[in-house]
Amino acid sequence: MTVSLPRTAALGVVAALALSACGAAPDDSTTADGKNAATATSAADFGGLDALVKAAKKEGTLNAIALPRDWANYGALIDGFQKKYGIKIEVENPDGSSQDEINAVTTRKGQDRAPDVLDLGSSFALSAAQQGLLAPYKVAAFDDIPEGQKDAQGRWYNDYGGYISIGCDAKRVSSCPTTFADLLQPRYKGQVALNGNPTKSGAAFGGVYAAALAGGGSFDDIQPGLDFFAKLKKNGNYTPVESTPATVEKGETPISIDWDYLNAGYADEFKSKGVDWKVAVPSDGQFAQFYSQAVNKDAPHPAAARLWQEYLYSAEGQNLWLAGYARPVLMNALDQAGTLDKTAAAKLPQVSGTPEFPSEEQQSKAKTVLAQGWAKAVSG
Repeated sequence: MTVSLPRTAALGVVAALALSACGAAPDDSTTADGKNAATATSAADFGGLDALVKAAKKEGTLNAIALPRDWANYGALIDGFQKKYGIKIEVENPDGSSQDEINAVTTRKGQDRAPDVLDLGSSFALSAAQQGLLAPYKVAAFDDIPEGQKDAQGRWYNDYGGYISIGCDAKRVSSCPTTFADLLQPRYKGQVALNGNPTKSGAAFGGVYAAALAGGGSFDDIQPGLDFFAKLKKNGNYTPVESTPATVEKGETPISIDWDYLNAGYADEFKSKGVDWKVAVPSDGQFAQFYSQAVNKDAPHPAAARLWQEYLYSAEGQNLWLAGYARPVLMNALDQAGTLDKTAAAKLPQVSGTPEFPSEEQQSKAKTVLAQGWAKAVSG
């Protein structure tokens, strides 16, 4: 496994690229009987999976954005799809954030360089749906996706996820923290980082939510999370350097609050480079979240976009997430069907209890609180 930068690039990258985009999105993805992939709400609605595959192959390309090859095993998923269908996946700005993806959709509407598909932090998927940017499409496995993990209209559905964890370079840190309370200790001065800005990055958003739960907050009250990072900043422990594999390897962010599947990936990758990366899911702030998949309502390659969703939610796609230490949303369904990769499942970071997730309303409220208070909390 090779590690690349996480998805926290600046918003200006996508905006600049949008200025050079040209051309209009094609609109010729129809089957022989005249059905249009852009309006298909399921494979069956388009005439079946074979018809969808044929139309997608005719398009020949899938535009993706903000998909690092080593984020939850995306490289294997991209390669698997291309090999299976012969459709080229163009990945732009792989280090971008969820907000970058939404910006690309809105600024490139009608252009052939617009993203076809989106991989968004859950709260950002809700925002995109509220803005009317997403196409309703239900994959074949839609009914197996647990309630609360999907939009009833099929505009988005969760796919893979994990728990917020604390990663630590045990060779640079004498005693690795395992809880949020530990992170406040003076010994960790200038060492604690987030994977991005929580107003733009799903990973960082989850980190603040987890801190809120550790500090007596709830899904309805993320303010204690802001208070925690304000205190962490005040005592000098928080560093504004955004955690990436590069900063971890260089020792610039020896303690990183991030998803467990990313930190677990670092542990594997850096063994050969002399980095002893430890991973702990904090017991005092246990927060789990999934990333969501969605189709751009104005996707320039609507058939390929829908076929990509079908691939991600197939047993093959779901087990590839698992191989990257991420928990696939269909894990229980695969287990019951006897198609789960149990060897990969056994390697997941151990967590006790059953995860709970904030509702749409709770996430929207939390995003508003963060937008209003994050900069103030960590400034100065």
